[in-house]
Amino acid sequence: MRGIEAHDGYGDQPDPKDHNSQANPQNNTPPPSNNPGGPSNPNPPPPNPPAPNTARTPDEPQPPRIPMPRASVEDTGLPLPEPTPAPLFLEHRVLKALLGAWALAACSPEETTAVEDHLGTCGACADEALRLRDAVGLLHPPESLDLDPTLRTRVLESCLDRRPPRIPVPEWATPYDAETARLDALLQDIGDAEWHAPVRLRWFEGDEQTSRRTTVAGVIAHLLTVDGLVALTLGLDDPLEAPAETPTPAARTEAFWTTSHFPPTRSVRTPWREQAHNLVRTVAFAGGGSGRLPVSYGAFELPLRDSMLDRAFETWVHAGDIAEAVDYPYEPPSPRHLHAMIDLGARMLPTALAARRQAGLAAPGQTRHLVPAGAPGRSLRLEIEGLGGGEWLIPLDSPGALPSPDHEVAHIALDGVEFCQLAAGHVPPEEAAAGQLGDREAIRDVLFAAASLSRM
Repeated sequence: MRGIEAHDGYGDQPDPKDHNSQANPQNNTPPPSNNPGGPSNPNPPPPNPPAPNTARTPDEPQPPRIPMPRASVEDTGLPLPEPTPAPLFLEHRVLKALLGAWALAACSPEETTAVEDHLGTCGACADEALRLRDAVGLLHPPESLDLDPTLRTRVLESCLDRRPPRIPVPEWATPYDAETARLDALLQDIGDAEWHAPVRLRWFEGDEQTSRRTTVAGVIAHLLTVDGLVALTLGLDDPLEAPAETPTPAARTEAFWTTSHFPPTRSVRTPWREQAHNLVRTVAFAGGGSGRLPVSYGAFELPLRDSMLDRAFETWVHAGDIAEAVDYPYEPPSPRHLHAMIDLGARMLPTALAARRQAGLAAPGQTRHLVPAGAPGRSLRLEIEGLGGGEWLIPLDSPGALPSPDHEVAHIALDGVEFCQLAAGHVPPEEAAAGQLGDREAIRDVLFAAASLSRM
């Protein structure tokens, strides 16, 4: 740059040391002056040079032929412009080989530009690029749209840690509150046609498994009528318009299905959800002392605190039936809630075992008479593994007997979810994958007693 400027400024000027050039009469350049301001002519030339066709006299001064120095970008401190990369010219076979990398967004910018320019002119490569781009979409693992089942509990706990509720929900009612909310979220995601999807309710009667066919809407109607037993205990309205022959869950459900003018539809969701809200709200206002109120199921009674756990358990089980019918993923309850449900089932086993023994369905045991209440007797250790796990000692000879590790005669190990499926009547006792050790008759009696806890 600077060499060119020197040529432009001084290339046409005579050398001062050349005496012949000074004698040249054609040289009209004024002699050098000691005045740093310019030539010694008192009348400087006008700023605009005359037109090219204007005649000049020999004595008229000429404009300076040395141009003003030009500024360089290096002297300004500004960044130099990026050089424009030359476009890539690749052969067809190379561009075709780059289609896979292009679909994965693994090409360089130059390669991407070359491939995309080629796709606009080559139909075969364009079709192959579309197929590869669709295949890339299948490589990504599918992300579940379902929320974490523990999200609601964690959010509520976080909120309540910062500001406790004015009227807290009793701890024994929180599993029912959580499971009804999870089922309601499932019902929001299904379409109108799926409300009529067939669902088979399964439970055990005696030593045999039985079932009843209904629909998704019919299952919600079943939950509505059985939850109504708790509503009656709390003084709320009964959802059943016509009274049932007996106040059992099965009889109330059959009465609801029979008296309905039309098969249940998605309209049953609103009264079921409102009743669930009213139950939770009422027990919250009633306080923890209301947990001792007896809830009648016709053939037996449960205190309100255990009845709410029972309703949470059945809500989860039937939500799984609905999810299976509509091909929807459904997770087990949170470990804390699952542990409470398993604990309820373990506490109900001695009574169920005694009822089976009275019906002649269980072995009478090695003792001639039942163990008196409060006395130690034969016991079975029930070990639950996985979510909600723990250990329980089950008295075998009497519901009032005192379980004792010194009188342990058998040991059963089961997964937590599998034990709940057994208690729901969904898994036959013979097929329960249990780790068994000890008295075979005692183990069989306890497994069948767990299955007998199920009902419609």
